[in-house]
Order: sequence, then structure tokens, then C-alpha cells
Amino acid sequence: MVNRTTAPHHHLPGTTESGVPVMPRGVVVLLGLACVVVTVAGLRSVSDLLAPVALALMLTVTASPLTTWLRRLGAPAWVAGAALVATVYLVLFGLGGAVVLAVARLIDLMPAYQSQLAELRADVTGALGALGVDAERLRNVAEMIDPSGVADLVQAALGGVLGVLSNGVFLVAVLLFLCLDAVRFPARLEVAAAERPEVVGALRSFARGTRRYLMVSTVFGLIVAVIDTLALWALDIPLPLLWGLLSFITNYIPNIGFVVGLVPPALLALLEGGPQQMMMVIVLYCVINFVIQSVIQPKIVGAAVGLSATMSFLSLVFWSWVMGPLGALLAIPLSLLAKGLLVDIDPATRWIGSLISAGNPSREEDPCIAKP
Repeated sequence: MVNRTTAPHHHLPGTTESGVPVMPRGVVVLLGLACVVVTVAGLRSVSDLLAPVALALMLTVTASPLTTWLRRLGAPAWVAGAALVATVYLVLFGLGGAVVLAVARLIDLMPAYQSQLAELRADVTGALGALGVDAERLRNVAEMIDPSGVADLVQAALGGVLGVLSNGVFLVAVLLFLCLDAVRFPARLEVAAAERPEVVGALRSFARGTRRYLMVSTVFGLIVAVIDTLALWALDIPLPLLWGLLSFITNYIPNIGFVVGLVPPALLALLEGGPQQMMMVIVLYCVINFVIQSVIQPKIVGAAVGLSATMSFLSLVFWSWVMGPLGALLAIPLSLLAKGLLVDIDPATRWIGSLISAGNPSREEDPCIAKP
């Protein structure tokens, strides 16, 4: 008699022991890439709605420890929620108002530099004409340097800023509901951790990483803003405090934020003192802002949030392409959320974290184990 429990079990090639067909790994990879393409296309198609929600989530996550602190002091839930809403609204309107003020003040200053712009237009068109540039291109350049053309360009920039805030009512509403839910959300996480510790661990890792990123960016932004303000004041550039504030805000855009903050003071330096003073402003910004924001800060940010400098830069490019201007501001938090929910949450893909993280990751560290 044959012992059925010990008899060898043979299965066909390309199937599991139970006889279920197995897809080749290449097909699985291609299907995964196709799903990524469809998902990214969907995100880009709804970016007008998704970007404000992501901004509201980032602000709420950053300020949510305030509610925990107030609750520990014995404050009622409605008091903690109201304090969180007021804090988030104050930060949002303060930073947005500063950007709008900077662009509006630059527009107001343009009429005072009409003669300088006329001289600059004549010099530039003369130099290009001597190089053999055709008349049509010369006219296009002359229109750009014309005082009205510069004002239109700045107004277009302001229009872009206002376009980002065009869903202001929707953003304010989302912020309100997120802040109210944030009061009791830690208790809900504790309940969910009993059933899905990996998911809760990924969400907590995202929240910690977002707060660390914003804390590091704020500290470096203050340092850069003070140095830029003093440098612009020493060069006698108009409104140095305003441009220092702008450099502080643009510091939240990783890697290339200083370029955005450089444009207004460089333009005013060109109109005030000519190309030589403009070059001095550009050199100072490159030395100060590039070294601090693009060399030192990414390393510290990477160590704080667990993303390498390369991944931080690629995150900026990717999320800016998907979500537009707000994507540049939200690049690191969105990458942390994607990393937590797609990489850290699954033991089968957790090895990818060691490839995209900064520093020397430890095998003993597991960011997705929910902590009590």
C-alpha cells in the first residue's frame, strides 16, 4: 500500500504546488509599472483638488501636537480644536499674504524705474544687434524689457500665486474638518493599531517625518532670511526685509527654492546699480543660499526624514510635474506618505527603504511597528 502522506507531489512547470499558474516576474513588473502610470495620470488629472487637500493635511499634521498638549492640560475638545484651527489658519494666511505682498510691492516699484528700463532695453538690443540677431527677435526682447512688459510679467507671476490659492474656500473648509477630526484622531489610531499595526506605524512615521522636515526647513529658513536681509541692506537694495521674508518662505521648496527668492532682489539690483550690482546679489545668493539650502540642508533633511538627497530632488521634480506649484512645496511630505504606505507598510517591499534612505539604515530599526 502506498503511503499518500509521504508520496512526493509533482506539479507542472510554471505552477505552484497547488497547481495555480504563476506569472513570470517580468509580466508582474510590467503590470506594476502600468498601474503606476494609470495612478499618476489619475493624480495629475485631479491635482486641482488633491493639492489643496495635501496642503491641508500637511498643515494639520504639523500643528496637531498642539491639541495633544492642550488635552493633557485638561482643555475641552472644542477648545483644543479651535486652537488648532486658529493656528493653522494664521500660518496659512500669513505665508500666503507675504508672497502676495512681495509680488505686489515689486509691481508698485516698477513705474519708478522706467528710465532705467529704457536704458537697459537700448543696451541689450544694441548688443544683440551687434551679434547679428534678427529684427524680429530684437523686437521680442525689447517688449520684454519694456516697463509695461516687466509689469505684465510680474503680474503674471502674481496671477500664478493667486491661481494656486483659487481653491481657497475649499482649502479653508478641508482645513476646518481635518483640524476638528485631529482632536480625537490619536485615540482612533490606538484602536486601529490593535488590528493593523503596520498601517498605523506608517502613518505615524509620515507624521514624524513631516514635522521634522518642516522644523529643519524653518530653522534653516530663518538663518538664510537673516543673512539675506543683512546682505541686501548692505547693498542698499529696496525692501530688504520683504525679500528676506520671501527667501524664508521659498526655503520650504527643496533644492531650488532660493532661485525663486532671488528674482525680485536681482531685478531691483539691476535697475538700481546696473549689471555689476545684480551680479553681486546673484553671487551672494548663490554663496549663501546655494551652500546652505542646496548642500547643507538636504543632508540634514535627509537624515531627519529618511530620504536621500537624490530622492529629495527627484521628489521635487515629480510632484511639481504632477501637482504644479504646490507640488514643489509638498514634495517631501508627499514622498514620505507614499514611502510609508507603499514601501514601509509591506515586509516584502521594506528593503526598498534602505536604498532610498539617507545615512546608514539599521536592520533593527522598523519604522512601521506601531508604538503605544
